[in-house]
Amino acid sequence: MKPEIEFVESTSSGEILRKKTQNTRIAYDHQIKAMQCLDKINEKSHYATMVVLPTGGGKTYTASVWLLKNAIDKKKKVLWIAHRQMLLDQALDSFGKQAFISNLPHTSSFTFRIISGAENHGRTIDIKPDDQLIIASKDSLGRNLSCLDEWLKGEDELYFVIDEAHHSIAKTYRKIIDHVKELVPNLKLIGLTATPFRTSAKEEGLLSKIYSDGVDMKKNDAVYGDLGMAYAINLKELIKRQILSTPVFEHYYTEEHYGDDLSIDDWNKIQHFDNIPEKIVKKMIASKDRNNLIVKTYKDNQKQYGQTLVFAVNINHAIQLKAVFEKEGIKADYIVSSILDGQLLINLSKENEEKIEKYRNKEINVLINVNILTEGVDLPQTQTVFLARPTVSTILMTQMVGRALRGVKAGGTAQAYIVSFIDDWDKRIAWVNPESLFEGNNDFFNEEPKERAKRDIMLISIAKLEEFAKLLDDTVDTTMIENVPFSQRIPLGMYTFTYNEENGTDHTCEVMVYNNTEKSYNDFINYLPYLFKEYNCDDENLPDEILFKMEAECHDRFFQYESIPPYAEEDVLNILKYYAQYSTSPQFYSFDYIDKNRLDVAQIAKHIISQKLNRVEEKEYIDNLWNDNDNNILRLFFINRTIFKRHIDIEIDKILEPIEPPNIKNPKIKIENLPLYKIKEIAPRYEHYLRKTTFDKSKNADGNYQCANCGITNINWKGFEVDHIVPLNKGGKSVPENLQILCRSCNRKKSDK
Repeated sequence: MKPEIEFVESTSSGEILRKKTQNTRIAYDHQIKAMQCLDKINEKSHYATMVVLPTGGGKTYTASVWLLKNAIDKKKKVLWIAHRQMLLDQALDSFGKQAFISNLPHTSSFTFRIISGAENHGRTIDIKPDDQLIIASKDSLGRNLSCLDEWLKGEDELYFVIDEAHHSIAKTYRKIIDHVKELVPNLKLIGLTATPFRTSAKEEGLLSKIYSDGVDMKKNDAVYGDLGMAYAINLKELIKRQILSTPVFEHYYTEEHYGDDLSIDDWNKIQHFDNIPEKIVKKMIASKDRNNLIVKTYKDNQKQYGQTLVFAVNINHAIQLKAVFEKEGIKADYIVSSILDGQLLINLSKENEEKIEKYRNKEINVLINVNILTEGVDLPQTQTVFLARPTVSTILMTQMVGRALRGVKAGGTAQAYIVSFIDDWDKRIAWVNPESLFEGNNDFFNEEPKERAKRDIMLISIAKLEEFAKLLDDTVDTTMIENVPFSQRIPLGMYTFTYNEENGTDHTCEVMVYNNTEKSYNDFINYLPYLFKEYNCDDENLPDEILFKMEAECHDRFFQYESIPPYAEEDVLNILKYYAQYSTSPQFYSFDYIDKNRLDVAQIAKHIISQKLNRVEEKEYIDNLWNDNDNNILRLFFINRTIFKRHIDIEIDKILEPIEPPNIKNPKIKIENLPLYKIKEIAPRYEHYLRKTTFDKSKNADGNYQCANCGITNINWKGFEVDHIVPLNKGGKSVPENLQILCRSCNRKKSDK
C-alpha cells in the first residue's frame, strides 16, 4: 500500500530566484562603508577579518548583500555558520529578501541548503556538490566535517562567514576553520559580531590568531598582524546618526522584597542560568501592587510611551497583566512561544502572528512578551519597552532593549523609553542594568575598579552563603570552619568564564580560590594540557563518563586533601568543560585591590575587648559599623547583620577562651616514613619525583604502564595508583624501591585485605 502523500515540500533546501522588482531599500552610510572596506580587503586572494556592528546595525543585511554581489553573483560558494538555529533562519531570510537584480546582475537564481538539528532543517549528509550557499550550525558541521569534502572538492576559493564571531575561539569553530583551510587554498573568512572584546585578554589573543587581517578605515588600506577588522562602528555613533533611537531610561521601584527566601540552589540557578525560582515567580504574579504599578505607569504616560512591548516573567504573569491592562481600558494581548496543555505542547506561531499584526496596525497598544524575542520581526512603531522581569543575561537584556531602538532614519522613533521595574533583592544578585549596555559597563573586564570591586564582593557573598548558613545551623558542627582565621576565608580571587551548553545557552561560572586551594588550582590549571592529551579528547562537548573520570583524576592529584572551604566537584567540572571548548584555561582575577581590612572581624573583636565595651556599647558600635554607608562592603559580604554579629562573637570567643597549645613534644622522623600525601604537603617536588620514578619503572617492553599485580596495561597513567610494596604499618618506606603501581581494582582488593 502506498502512502497518501509520497512527496512533501522541503524547507531545508531549494532555489532562490532573483526578484523582478527593484530594491527600494537604501543602505545606511555605515553599511555602505562596511561593504567598501570588504571590497578593499577582497582584493587579496585570502584573508580572515571581522565586521563589527552593534545590535541594530544590520550585520546580517550588510554581509548578505555584499556576498550576493561578490560571491553568489560570480558563482562562488558561500559557507555561513552560527551557533543558534534562529541565526541560521535570519541569514537565509536575508539572502532571500535581498535577491534583487541590482545585487545579482548576472545570476537569475542560486541554490541553498540550511543545516542544523532542527526538524525543518537538513542534515550534513544531505549536502550536494552543486549547493551554492550552505547555512549551517557549527555543531552539525563539527560532528561530520567530511561531508564538506565533496562539496569543496576542486574549489580554489570559498567565502566563509561566522556569525556571532566572538564565539569562534571555541574548539568546534577552530576545527571547522582548519578543516576548510586544508581543502581550499584561498579562504576568505569573515566574522560578524557586535561584541569582539567581551572576552578576557587571553581569549582576545585567541581571537586575534583567527582574525588577523583588517582595513585602516582612515587610509582605506589593508593591514595585517593584530585583531583584524575590516570595519567597526559603535552603538553611540549609530544613535548619533539617528539610525538607532536615543534611549531614555526610567526606573520604578516596586517595593517588593524577594531576597529572604532563596536557598543556595536558588542563587545558583539565578546566577548561572538566569532562572527565577518558581516560588518567587508566583509571588511576582500574585502581587497586585506590582502588577498595578506596571499598568498605572503605562496609563499615566500612554501618550508619551505609545506602542509598548512588555517582557513578562511567564505565561501566567502575561495573562494577569493583560487582565489588568484591559480593566483600565488599555488594549493589550500577549504572545508566547508555546503552552503545555496536559501532555501536549501547543505551538502558537499562527496566533502570535495574528496578534503581532494587530499590534502593527495599532489595534493593540500593549503587546506582552513571554519567551519570544521577536528577532527578525519588524516592529518599527515600538517606542517603549517595559522590563517587568529582571535578568542576569547581557544577551537577553540587549535583545529586550533592542526591540525599541529603531531610530528615525530606520523608520522608528527619535527616543526609546526603557522602563525598568525594580524589586528589592538585598543587592545580592548582579542583575543587568539596561543603562550599562550603552555605557560599556556590562563588560566585566572593562569595568571601573570601584564597580568591579562591588561586583566581586557580590559574587563572594553568594559563594559564601553556604558557609554562613552552616554557621547559623545549630545541627552542623562548624568547629573546623571557625578555627580557620577569618582572613583566610576571604577568597584571593576567582576564575570567571562562560561556556556554551549543548542547547546553545551560555553558562557563567565563578570559581573562588582561597589561601589553602591556591596551589592546588595552579597545579590543576597547569596540568590541563597534559590531561586532555592523556585522554585524547578533541570533542567540544565531552560525554559525562569522560568528564567524571577526568575530575576524579584531578581530585586525586590536586584536591584529595581536606580543605576549608571544601573542594567543590562542580567547579572542576566547569573548568574542564570550558577547556574542552576553548583549549585554554580560564582567566584568573585577583581580589588584591579589595580592602580586606574592612572585613576583618578579628580586629573588630579586639577593639570590643580592648575598650571593654559593655553590651549596650558593643551593640551601638556594631550597629554603627553595619549602618555606615561608606562601609557597605560589610553588607555585601555578610548578607545580613545576624551573620556579621555571629562572626564577631566567634572571634571574641577565640580571644577570651584561647585554645591551649599542645603540651606534647614530638620527635623528628625521616620523610621516608610518611605517606605520599603527607610528603606532598611538605615536599611536593620530592613527592612528584617519587610518583614519576614509580611510573617510569613500571613500563613494560612496549612502553605501556603495567599493574604489578594483574598485569593490565595502559598507554597513560589513567586508572593506576602508586602503592607501597611493603605497607608503612609493616615497616615499609616511601622510597622508590618500595613503590609500585597497581590498577585501581587491585589496589582496592589489597586495601580490603
